Amino acid sequence: MKIIISPAKKMNQNTDDLPHRHLPEFLSRAEMLRDYLRGLSYEDLKKLLRCNDQIARLNYERFADMDLQNRLTPAILAYEGIQYQYMAPAVFTENAFDYAEKHLRILSGFYGVLRPFDGVTPYRLEMQAGLKTDFCSSLYDFWKGDIAQSLLQEGEDAGGRGGDQCILNLASEEYAKAVRPWLPKQVRFITPVFGELVNGKVKEKGVYVKMARGEMVRYMAENQLEEVGQIRKFDRLGYRFSESFSGEDTFVFIKESAAGNE
Repeated sequence: MKIIISPAKKMNQNTDDLPHRHLPEFLSRAEMLRDYLRGLSYEDLKKLLRCNDQIARLNYERFADMDLQNRLTPAILAYEGIQYQYMAPAVFTENAFDYAEKHLRILSGFYGVLRPFDGVTPYRLEMQAGLKTDFCSSLYDFWKGDIAQSLLQEGEDAGGRGGDQCILNLASEEYAKAVRPWLPKQVRFITPVFGELVNGKVKEKGVYVKMARGEMVRYMAENQLEEVGQIRKFDRLGYRFSESFSGEDTFVFIKESAAGNE
């Protein structure tokens, strides 16, 4: 089982708390993107990133000076979004880190896919960015099936047998669609839904979904879950698994405090 999550826009550089263990699998591809982005004018980069002047200037300078092999931060500690705050890797035990290294993968428009202890440097490049170059028409085109193939190949033996046949999708749709279309039919792609009942229908609210996704990763790491069905016991932030609203590949969790709105 592999767990996939989205990156976060906000990043930090922390080379003191924990060292990175290895370089990203697709480092040469990230170098290609860096070199292209480094060649853009400030205005073109700002247009691509769709951001304000402060963020554009910061990332223009980042790409200009970017070193992808030195002063790196473990990916699991580099992102600062809501999902990562609730995952709370800073307080992981050694066993939780080992679990994350085995099962958790962070998707990235810039790096493709990251293990928790891959060394990264701060950047900004969303998967849905309108990147059109002479070598790709979009980042989805740039990565094609490489991310999915990486997820599936891990764990195969020397004869090509085994590997992960289940992916737990805790990523946003922006990143999930960089994986889902490329998976063989026999691979289960299970997406948890975290919602509230409103007039008998399940409604998701963005910030609460991000909180629950992070909390679920932490729950899985703390309890060392190896089978995807075990997540049905997830009971944090007021969520409980709903058999009646769930399907084979969609596990629905209803926030109990809102259940009365049915």
